[in-house]
Amino acid sequence: MNKTLTALILAATAFATPYAAQAATLEKPAQDALVRALEDEYHAEAFYDAVMAKFGDVRPFANIIQSERMHSSMLADVMKSYGMDVPKNTQLGSAEMKAAVPKTLGEACKMGVEAEIANRDLYVKNLMPAADGHADIKAVFERLSAASDQNHLPAFERCVARN
Repeated sequence: MNKTLTALILAATAFATPYAAQAATLEKPAQDALVRALEDEYHAEAFYDAVMAKFGDVRPFANIIQSERMHSSMLADVMKSYGMDVPKNTQLGSAEMKAAVPKTLGEACKMGVEAEIANRDLYVKNLMPAADGHADIKAVFERLSAASDQNHLPAFERCVARN
């Protein structure tokens, strides 16, 4: 084998090894926590999308849906770094999501408040403890929990006050 080919193989092996090692060391509770977090972000995106389909590109839904997509992307990146498969968001455009949208925008905003509180609590009480020992996952979970608590929740509370 020539030196160039050997060097390329060694470089590729060195690059791939951290990801293979991560995949092998990620315990089932941490894997389940990542999947649960992604499902929750997908659910929020799908609900907010259904609200906008009914009421138009209204705030705060129009802004927060972009954040939910970014959150899903962050989780997907972490999952991929551990060699996990990333499922698609099958809830987008579903009849279930359309049926979940209430009659008024004010009611939708109240549901947004409830959803963001539940999201924050899910991360703090369930998902972060499941990721103990994985600083990278906990950092993402902390960031997403903070976004729900400090950004999304106040936006939905303002929406409730306006409607």
